[in-house]
Amino acid sequence: MNYPCVTFRGESCIIPVHQRRCRLLGSPTRATHQIREPQPPTKSERKNPSSYAMAGKKVLIVYAHQEPRSFNGSLKNVTVDELSRQGCTVTVSDLYAMNFEPRATRKDITGALSNPEVFSYGVEMYEAYKKRSLPGDITDEQKKVQEADLVIFQFPLYWFSVPAILKGWMDRVLCQGFAFDIPGFYDSGLLQGKLALLSVTTGGTAEMYTKTGVSGDFRYFLWPLQHGTLHFCGFKVLAPQINFAPEIASEEERKGMVAAWAQRLQTIWKEEPIPCTVPWYFGQ
Repeated sequence: MNYPCVTFRGESCIIPVHQRRCRLLGSPTRATHQIREPQPPTKSERKNPSSYAMAGKKVLIVYAHQEPRSFNGSLKNVTVDELSRQGCTVTVSDLYAMNFEPRATRKDITGALSNPEVFSYGVEMYEAYKKRSLPGDITDEQKKVQEADLVIFQFPLYWFSVPAILKGWMDRVLCQGFAFDIPGFYDSGLLQGKLALLSVTTGGTAEMYTKTGVSGDFRYFLWPLQHGTLHFCGFKVLAPQINFAPEIASEEERKGMVAAWAQRLQTIWKEEPIPCTVPWYFGQ
């Protein structure tokens, strides 16, 4: 199958100016909330049932980019198409198109505060979750996460982290009581049994993100996201998909990146999670 690779406009990955070699990258979606129902098996899939064995799986793509025609947008579209072809039900939360509120404020508490004297966001969110009094934009996202077997985060790297709108999604959606509890974190996290994967694009080249490169090993930046957030909530984390500097790559190289991602998705359900241990990120 041939996958289109878009030519995108300058935006996207925010890194320190002294590390830039090019304009940077990015991507979102047309619909604010997309659900792609599973597609019927093709003739070849009917002859080979194992290739259609993952029918019924549910996937949530949390997508954070402003431009639908960006490289991130192309990767997101390929993800939807390939997983739908496998028989999965794919839901997309396009955070920019949804105008998702990233700020964690008192407005997230719709009922009376448990402590009106001193406001603690974490405590009040926990109490509101137990009382089922969280606002609809949060509970809608929590329902999507709860129903998903796999959550894929598609985004450009901003300042060695996620875009603010995606950070806000994590802050507001993955609250205590829903994603974790005390006790009830890491291997005992409340989202245990689910898979998570980061699909990231960068402005810097692969050479920059090595132990001897100017930015350091890319795994260093994955620690707070994969370990401190996803694994903390109980997710089993699959190896990240990192596409380095697509904006300065040739058209053929970009097509190769998209094709490699599509090929990986064909066997994504057979992958083993990474070991969520310090050595995986920082070495021995």
